[in-house]
This record gives sequence, C-alpha cells and structure tokens, in this order.
Amino acid sequence: MSSDPDTGSDVQPGCLPPRERYDLFGHHAAETEFARAWQSGRLHHAWMITGPRGVGKASFAWRAARRVLGAVPMEESGPLGSSPRDPVCQLLEAQACPDLLLLRRPWDDKRKRWRGEITVEEARRAPHFFEKSSGSKGGWRVCIVDSADDMNTNAANAILKTLEEPPQRGVLFLVTHTPGRLPATIRSRCRRLDLRPPSIEATAQWLAGASEAGAADAHAAARLAAGAPGRALALHVSGGVELAREVEVFVTKGVSAGEQDMRKLAERVSAKGVDELRGLFFEALSAALRQQARERARANDDVAAWLDAWRELNALVRDTNALYLDPKQSALAALTLARDAARKQTV
Repeated sequence: MSSDPDTGSDVQPGCLPPRERYDLFGHHAAETEFARAWQSGRLHHAWMITGPRGVGKASFAWRAARRVLGAVPMEESGPLGSSPRDPVCQLLEAQACPDLLLLRRPWDDKRKRWRGEITVEEARRAPHFFEKSSGSKGGWRVCIVDSADDMNTNAANAILKTLEEPPQRGVLFLVTHTPGRLPATIRSRCRRLDLRPPSIEATAQWLAGASEAGAADAHAAARLAAGAPGRALALHVSGGVELAREVEVFVTKGVSAGEQDMRKLAERVSAKGVDELRGLFFEALSAALRQQARERARANDDVAAWLDAWRELNALVRDTNALYLDPKQSALAALTLARDAARKQTV
C-alpha cells in the first residue's frame, strides 16, 4: 500500500491510483448492472462494492462516479468507460471536483504515514458534503468510502446517519473487503455488488500482457493473488512472488527454522520504504498458515495449533497497523507464531 499522501492509502504497488485508471479487467457484468440502474433513473443511493483486495473495487467506484458526475460514455472501454480527456474525468483526476468526496484513512503528517482507521471526524464530512448544492450540470454528488472496513465504530455511525436520510441526487460507494464486519444497519441500506476475481489463467494472461512478467511468473502471481488482477500486478512488481516463496519455505521448515532465517526475513520486510512489501509479507504468512492447516486436515491431524496461529497473526497485524508497533518486532513475532505452531504439532 502506498505511503504517499498524494497517491492514496490503499494503492497497490505498480498500480495506478483508481482516479487515474480508465480500464477495468473482468467485471463487465457488474458494470452493466450499475449502468442499467443509472439509465433507469432510479439509482439506489448507496452501493456496497465488495470483493477481495486487488480485484478492482475502488477502480469500479471511480468509473461509476465519473458516469454519475457527467462524463461522456466511451463504450469501447466498457459499460462504465469514459475518456481520460473528458473534462469531468480531468477534474476528478486532479482531485478538483467539488461534487466528489473521498473518505479514507487520514494522513498523519507527524509520523509520515496513514492513520490506522477512518476517524469520526473524517466520516462527519459526508453529511456536510451532501448538504451543499452541487456545482455540476446534473446536480449529482458522489462520496466514495475507501475502504469502509477502516471505519471505527463512531465513523460507521456517522455514515449510517447519511444512509438513513438519503440525500437528493447523491450516491455513496462503500468499498469493502470484508462486508460481514460492517454493521448490519449499514449493509441493509446498501445495494450490494460483488466483484469476483477472474480465473487464475485469465488473470495470468492479463498480467503477462500488462507487464513484463513471463508466463511462469505471471501464473505464480495470479495464483498467489487468487485471481485478483491488481493484487497479482502488485505481487509481481514489488517482488512479492519471491517473498511469498521465502515465507512458504520458512513455514514448511517448521521447527528446523532457525533464528537466522527469522531475522533475515524480518529485516527484509522492516527496512525503510518497504511498507508495501511488509503488507505482502503478512498476507503470505497468513496464506502459508492456512495451507498448513488444510494439509494437516487432509491427513486427519489436529489443526488447532495452525488455526490459533492464523487467528493470532490477524490480531497482530491489526495491532501493528493501529498502534504503530515496531515493524521488525512485529515481523519477528509473526514468524514466531508459525514456528511455535509447528512445535506444538510435533509434541
């Protein structure tokens, strides 16, 4: 994820910010559904865009926002396609459109990093935004929450107030990786669009054409990303494929993994300027723990140690992001969870 405040809090390495991306791979059906709703003149006031990380949820939201705010359709670029040269698109790309509000984790200028959550102060901008008159010809206003998973309880309540009193000619897009964690009161007031990853083969072919990845590396990245195109590109560009292999080897070693192995990995992902790689490291470790649990289950072994390690890792990642814990110590703690799980398995 990016650490540049001008780029965005959740931009994958190697990927353009969603406001600058004008193509979207693999979601023609979802785009068609929204386009038909827009053309019907009965557009729902809130849309929950769901799917795994890197599947294209934020890009979808921005494409839909361009259409709502008056960008001229360019059908050769998909049901919600528009031209980068369109005045509306240029205004949005420059972050100069008064009719679009983007809510995301705020930038902490003192620590030079993104805050761990969307605060209530940020969320309260939404009702004030929708109270204003639109400056566009169509009179529409759009708010994108990217991502809704980052809202704390008070922020979610502030957004709920806007959902309970739908604004005239206003629409909210809630980007969410884990919709089940959002309050039921929010979910029930949104129309849901699920973006599912293309097949691994299709994503690998797309990645090979969109980057310099060879066929083998493209397939490895697509497999690790479970078909999510943006995630696959991020894995390829950042060296995440190689890192994932190293993590998998470490977990497979089990109790034979030594302190030197741990420190080498921890130092690699805690160096300055590798925030993106650190996130990939935790995801790769989580995937390796899940894989160990699946393999043990197939062998009719007890999987409790691996599932406990996986749950503790998720808690550690949340604490690391929210409490600004030391990256190296967090990485070492995460690797220790994996080695301890292997030790318990052999007892």
